[in-house]
Amino acid sequence: MSIPDFQSLMLPLLRLLADEREWAMRDLTRALEDEFDLTEGERQEMLPSGYTRVIVNRVGWAKAHMKEAGLIASVRRGYAKITGDGKALLARNPASIDLKVLVQFPAYQEFQKRKKSETAAEVAAEVAVPEQVATPLITPDEQIDASHTELHEALAAEILEQVILFSDSRFEQLVVELLVAMGYGGSIADAGKAVGRRGDGGIDGVIKEDRLGLDVIVIQAKKWTNGSVGRPDVQAFVGSMEGFRASKGVFITTSTFSGPAVEYIQQIQRKIALIDGRLLANLMIEHGVGVTTYRTIQLKRLDMDYFQE
Repeated sequence: MSIPDFQSLMLPLLRLLADEREWAMRDLTRALEDEFDLTEGERQEMLPSGYTRVIVNRVGWAKAHMKEAGLIASVRRGYAKITGDGKALLARNPASIDLKVLVQFPAYQEFQKRKKSETAAEVAAEVAVPEQVATPLITPDEQIDASHTELHEALAAEILEQVILFSDSRFEQLVVELLVAMGYGGSIADAGKAVGRRGDGGIDGVIKEDRLGLDVIVIQAKKWTNGSVGRPDVQAFVGSMEGFRASKGVFITTSTFSGPAVEYIQQIQRKIALIDGRLLANLMIEHGVGVTTYRTIQLKRLDMDYFQE
């Protein structure tokens, strides 16, 4: 079974609280993991942001929305308890609890009114109640992560489109700029001296592994638009490394690598990094090469330590 969306967790969560005792949120999460028979992988799955587990995030938002409706109360830090309204709702034996059910409660209606008065940026990071609730409906954190991923992938595609238009020499320079941004080569000036060695056995460049130059990394850069780089190309690159007494190499392409090419580098002693077009674009974004930041959004959360007496 896949991880339930946060609305699907509402009714099971409220039923667990029906015993009227104070439940720790971590215990509620474990109980729900067991109830939905989640695998170990599903229990440990993280949000794309990596700051918390998916199931923890969804249980937290299920509790947060039911709290706004007055069905659950936070009695102390990290604990929850059912309220009178929560018990009354369970007594009606509902088939499910979702946002359309919660909006029937005056407290939740007031919550929705407060949200409508927030700024557009704040509203974008919240959950709105649509006329027809989609299933599954993701949490606000997942919406933010999903939007970020979508923007990231669109930017990566744009970058690759532009890189393919580069001349061979400009592409090789890009490779050096990226490796320097990643911490190799010391500086552009130092690294650039070793670029453009066409005819040197298939090696396009040599860059220092560190600022002291204790080891070198050879570079092969292929700006391809059709087909994938196969094992013969990678094998020829590895053979050319001997002339530089190098044990490490980076093969970068705007295309992809074939399965046999990937399998080959896993079988040899030399350490070879294969960077295809998709990874190249992602690394450029990560290390700020060819991109600029146009907007920064800060998301803040409650600092519980501040409120401890």
